[in-house]
Amino acid sequence: MSVLSGDAVIVPTGVPGLDDILAGGYAANRAHLIEGQPGSGKTTIGIQFLLEGLRSSERCLYITLSESKRELLAVAERHGWDLSGLEIYELIPPELSLDPSNQQTLIHSSELELGETVRMVLAEAERVKPTRVVFDSLSEIRLLSQGSLRYRRQVLALKNFFLLHNTTVLLLDDLAAGPDDLNLHSLAHAIIRLEQLAPIYGVERRRVRVIKMRGTHFRGGYHDLIIRRGGVQVFPRLVAQEHQRAFDSEPASSALPELDALLGGGLDRGTTTLIAGPSGSGKSSLALAFAYAALKRGEHALFVNFDETRHVFFRRAAGLGMDLQPFHDAGALVAEHVDPAELSPGELVGRIRNAVEGHDARVVVIDSLSGYMNAMPEEQFLLLQMHELATYLNQQGVVSILILAQSGMVGQMHSPLDLTYLSDAVLMLRFFEAGGRIRRAASAIKKRTGPHESTIREFMIDAGGIRVGEALTTFRGC
Repeated sequence: MSVLSGDAVIVPTGVPGLDDILAGGYAANRAHLIEGQPGSGKTTIGIQFLLEGLRSSERCLYITLSESKRELLAVAERHGWDLSGLEIYELIPPELSLDPSNQQTLIHSSELELGETVRMVLAEAERVKPTRVVFDSLSEIRLLSQGSLRYRRQVLALKNFFLLHNTTVLLLDDLAAGPDDLNLHSLAHAIIRLEQLAPIYGVERRRVRVIKMRGTHFRGGYHDLIIRRGGVQVFPRLVAQEHQRAFDSEPASSALPELDALLGGGLDRGTTTLIAGPSGSGKSSLALAFAYAALKRGEHALFVNFDETRHVFFRRAAGLGMDLQPFHDAGALVAEHVDPAELSPGELVGRIRNAVEGHDARVVVIDSLSGYMNAMPEEQFLLLQMHELATYLNQQGVVSILILAQSGMVGQMHSPLDLTYLSDAVLMLRFFEAGGRIRRAASAIKKRTGPHESTIREFMIDAGGIRVGEALTTFRGC
């Protein structure tokens, strides 16, 4: 259904997340250019646009010069779509069609002059009288034109025809002439570019960027997208300042009195806490104590785990006396195991937002930042993205706990990145040697929102669970 936005009519795209980027959707009765290399998702976005129109009882036309109707129907079947009611007009060689009933409607585009091809497309549009059209793709028109001037004139003719007939059209282009071909950029009302990146290891990453949209303040920058059964889904880039809500500032307890005392009463809501320490020092277990205490209070929690599977996570928690299965079965705990090779940063942020806004998670744990860093295709932007995510969670009143593994076991420790400036509280875990044993210590080295102890307390994990001892006043140099 079209909606009004000022003096312009906005047409929903049918793609989850894309309307948010385009300030509501496409401008009605305008030509929009969707460009990208093969495999980036152009056809899927086009079909989703037409399916949205069919749901609103609009007449929709798909004009294809590159794929047959049979291929399009096969794609739709894989996505679980029903294309009944969609008009599909194909310009392909007859010998490529396996449906004899369609032989009379097929035209060999290479045997036609460019002008005749365009006239036949316009004649079909006259017959159907659609309100939505997808033209796939402009590459064939470019090849038939054999020149930039003629190509531009033919596309301009198509654009003017659809404009006169009050049609919203998506022009798909696979950038066959190269990414710097700007012939159509001045003709299109909006330009949306899809990109596909191939990392050295792991699944390909797709993203979308709006290059131009006349008269509209769109959301700029790159936005991750995925193609799965059901179509394309876009994850708009997170802008923390757009998401704020009122919340109670009462501290969240860990249910461990000594730990709460170390932190000056617990962790304040709407703050980010960094738990740092070497591997095996108990960082995850300490964060789990806060999440479990929240679950016992009747709150919801999200645990994003890069480093261990859900089975191992639940088994480890049970070994500490924290049975998470009932909370998970009841929907109070969302335990996400993330494979950084398969998940894009945008999708990860989308899952976190869904847990916070959809399931009202009050405690969010990311374990660990090393895994999160590996999920980033461009690691130099991790700090910027973490800044937005931490600010968003703080403005939602969430107790955010970030876990950072340091290199080294005993002595000097090194961190792969510095997030202390982003953190409202920093809890440091370390090992020390005493009485012929390796022991653990915990200390709060920073808390912006109130006082905290400057002491170092012993931190123990044993058959009795998690325990925090008294201050280590009799030790030196630990």
